[in-house]
Amino acid sequence: MNVTTSDDFTGVQANHSLSKAFIVLGYSDGAISTIPNNFFRNWMDEEATVGTFVIGKGSGIGVGSIAKYDGEFQKLVIGKYVAGGLRLKFLLNGQHDLRTISTSMLSVYGGDGMRNSPPPQYGDTVIRNDVWIGDEAMFLGGSTVENGCVIGARTLVPANFKSEPYGIYVGSPARLVRFRFPEKIREMLVELAWWDMPGLWIRQHNNHFLADLTADEGQSIEILTELLRVKKEWLELRAAANA
Repeated sequence: MNVTTSDDFTGVQANHSLSKAFIVLGYSDGAISTIPNNFFRNWMDEEATVGTFVIGKGSGIGVGSIAKYDGEFQKLVIGKYVAGGLRLKFLLNGQHDLRTISTSMLSVYGGDGMRNSPPPQYGDTVIRNDVWIGDEAMFLGGSTVENGCVIGARTLVPANFKSEPYGIYVGSPARLVRFRFPEKIREMLVELAWWDMPGLWIRQHNNHFLADLTADEGQSIEILTELLRVKKEWLELRAAANA
């Protein structure tokens, strides 16, 4: 299994208090990410050894969750600061060909010398940044959940699904019930992309993260305008230092 994470990864924290239930990944700014034990499974419910998994800094997937890989083509990408609930299921493929006489995997169940057409493959499954996923949600292959979304408990995210940023989705199949914030605030949050900033920057401006952005739209716009300003200044200082 090919597992990658953010550039400032410092190693697996085997002695962390959560290490009984998770593989705990550490980062240089003190953040962690957690991958539940027995997360990578194949179609025989054994440990998957091929495929690609990407997880960003500050993300956690709940105990009892699985990612089902059927081959080397599958890729699951979890962004930064994703909060995943218990017993999530990421079913990255498992398709059968619907265009042929039979959907059966004759090469497995039909006896010696039998063949079947190669199973179709979904595209990558991508959960972007700052997403909250409720317990027992299920994701089929090729789905993309955009930044800031909420996926309700036991929601079924269908194959090749595409969400909108900062939407709240529930049901089977997943449907948009509302947005978390008004359009202007959503646009500013997407532009801010705070998850790409270093931990020190986030820590310095942590108080802004406590504000209720639904209480007063004007005040919320002021807060986000200030954060965009200080982010721009920080990026300019870093660029000058590296010049």
